[in-house]
Parts: sequence; C-alpha cells; structure tokens
Amino acid sequence: MGRANHVRFSGRIAATFLFSVLLVIGGAAQASANSKYAGLVMDAKTGKVLYESNADAARYPASLTKMMTLYLVFDALSSGRISTGTRIPVSRNAAAEPPTNLALKPGQSITVEQVIYGLVTRSANDAATAIAEYLGGSEAKFASMMTAKARQLGMSRTTFKNAHGLPNSEQKSTARDMARLGIALREHHARYYKYFSTRSFTYNKRRYGNHNNLLGRVEGVDGIKTGYTRASGFNLVSSVNANGRSIVAVVMGGRTSRSRDAQMAKLIKTYMDGASTGRDRMLIAKAPGGASSAFAAMIPGSRVPLPTDRPEVETLTAYAPEQPVRAAASVMPVSAPRPQEPVRQVASAIDPMPTASTGGAAVGGWLIQVASMPSEDEALLFLAEIEKKAPTVLASVVPITETFEKGGVTYHRARFVGFDSKSDAWGACATLKKKSVSCYAVQQ
Repeated sequence: MGRANHVRFSGRIAATFLFSVLLVIGGAAQASANSKYAGLVMDAKTGKVLYESNADAARYPASLTKMMTLYLVFDALSSGRISTGTRIPVSRNAAAEPPTNLALKPGQSITVEQVIYGLVTRSANDAATAIAEYLGGSEAKFASMMTAKARQLGMSRTTFKNAHGLPNSEQKSTARDMARLGIALREHHARYYKYFSTRSFTYNKRRYGNHNNLLGRVEGVDGIKTGYTRASGFNLVSSVNANGRSIVAVVMGGRTSRSRDAQMAKLIKTYMDGASTGRDRMLIAKAPGGASSAFAAMIPGSRVPLPTDRPEVETLTAYAPEQPVRAAASVMPVSAPRPQEPVRQVASAIDPMPTASTGGAAVGGWLIQVASMPSEDEALLFLAEIEKKAPTVLASVVPITETFEKGGVTYHRARFVGFDSKSDAWGACATLKKKSVSCYAVQQ
C-alpha cells in the first residue's frame, strides 16, 4: 500500500472511530438531557447489573404498576383463593376509570383470566380496579398490600397508591425496583408468567393488541409491561431469553414510545451477549409472610388510617387462635359467585405465642390477635373484615400479619397493633367477642 493510500485509509479509520465516539457521546448527552430517563439491565441468572443509569432515582411507574397487581393476582391463584374462572364484579368506581380500559359496565362481572389478559395487553385500568377491590376489599387497601409485598421483595424505594398506575404524586418506584419485580414474576410465578407473552386478546367482540411492540420483533423478548403517563414518560420492562442467556431490562421516562422501544432494543443488543450462560438460580427469595415487618417499613412511627369503604362481604367463621382452624374461607363480595371448587381444609394452627394471661410477654404497647391463618392473604382479608365489624374501636390501630411455625408449617397471625394500654386492648377484644370474633390481648 502506498503512503498516500495508507494515509487515506488511516484517515478513514480515524474518522470512523471519531464518528463512533461522537455517537456514544451524543447518545449519552441525549440521555442526560432527558431528566426523566432511568435504565437498568440485570443478568437474570446471576443478578449482576450489566448497565444502569439513574437506577435508584424516584420515577413514576405508570402502568408498570400493573406488574405488582398481577403478582398479587398470581399469588391468589397459587394459594387457591381464586381460580382463573372466578368472576370479578365491576363496581361503579371500577367502571369509571379512564382509558385505557375494557369499557366495563357497573354491575357486570369479568373472569380472573379476562382480567389478566386485559392488564397484560390492553393495560385496562377498569379491570385493575375491579380485581383490586375484590382481593383487597378496596383499592386503597389493595395498594397497601402491594407496597407490603414490594418490601418483601426488596423493592425498598417503591410505594403504591393504586392498582393501575394512573397519576398519583405519591406512587413512585425506581428502575432497579422494577427489575427486581420483573425477575420475581418470572421466578415465583413461572406457571402464570406465560400470560405476558400474549400478543392479542379479544373481549366483547373487540380485539386488543399488546402494547409491548418488542414482542415478536426483538429476539428472545417474552414480556413484560409498558407504561405511560404525561408525568412518567414512556416506560418499559422487558424480559429476554435467548441462546442460554437471560436478562431483565428497564427503560423509564422515554420521550416517545418509539424512542423508548429503540433504547430498549439497543440495551438488549448491547448487553445480552455479556449475560451469563450458567444455570438458573433463585435470585429473589419468596417471602414466607412477614407482613408485619413489611408494614412497619411502610409506615414507620405512624398510624395510618385505613379505608372503610369496602364492598359488602360474606360473614366469616370466627377463628379461635388457640383452636384448630376449620376452613380457609376466602372473603368474597356477596354479588360474586363462589368458585366451584370445595373449600380447602387446613392443618391445625395452635399459636405458641405466650399471651398476656400466660406470662412471658415483652414490655411495651399492646396488641390484639384475632386469628392464625394458613396464608398471609387470608390473614389480611380477615383483618379487613374485622375492621368493618368494629370500625370505631379499631380506628387508630394498624392491621398486620406475623408468621410463626408449628410442626414445620408456617402460619400467619392476624393482629391489630398500637393500643396504648391494657384496658384499650381488652376493651377492643370485649367488643369483638360480642360480634362473635375470637380475640385475645398481647403485651408487646
């Protein structure tokens, strides 16, 4: 090669290199110029963070919120409290949710599976509120359950105030927390995760396509969820499995859906090859319960009033903490048909916790216990029903659950904490016993 050609060739290399550098710098400058942007790529086999930008900065999740709504729906399915065929009643409140929605009408009902498809594809706000009211007694109470579950999953910077993601200034999360939730959905609910790959869903003779434009377009993408509000910008969490590698990637705050999708595709292309090809392992442990610590983290040093505007529910059997639990009856609205499977029989739950009457209690405030249940969800729903039975005496205390083990089986205490004195706690128990609710007081 002559000197002149060598100089020209070297010049082209230098120009190409400079152009590449400018592209990287320009991309970085563009991302930094967008104050809403946050992103993260996590190796789903090892938990290693392959890329992050503003990953712990508070962001509005928008409809990424529905990932947690679905996590709790999958929890309820796994525990047998509901089935995919259980019909969910639609309240006026749910039917009034703005688009996107399924145009549900007050008084109608929709199956759990239709709710799931509606959330995954259409991102239906009315369906999200309907299932929240059904599982939580009210959407506000369900949002508290969502936040408690977030804490259990290690999502320390996430707070939920609704089940759909419509604007609420207090509802915030981070790219890192959303990546954890994406991995938890895959690990804890592999049986139901397949719903996230649904390309379209037909309801009431209308077909709804999935908002996730990367499904079928980017190799390995199998879900998870999009989101958008004016305040949040365009969000996307993607799960990718290809060639023995697996990642979960998050983009939040995109200026347009197209730029968000392009950024996600770029992250996948850039970091997928660097992901591990090793064996799969559990990255996020399933919480055995522990809602008490979750609620404590959510409401430190304060007593937060809980909603009382719940739909009517069936009367529950009063469970005596010192006696075997006879049946795990789910709390269900009167208007909703019960699932067509028999009520599960559960093992005897004798709570070994010493009470105020037997000695051994720690010094501190007072709490009351109303049940020991086989699952956390049932304990939370039972607490919601008890609150409705005695709203006055329970107005200034906080419902929690707390786990204990007996014979190798985990149970969940249903409790109200925050009584100032023994007389207050005993008085509350006296009131509840008049309403056929078993109760005893414990000094903390």
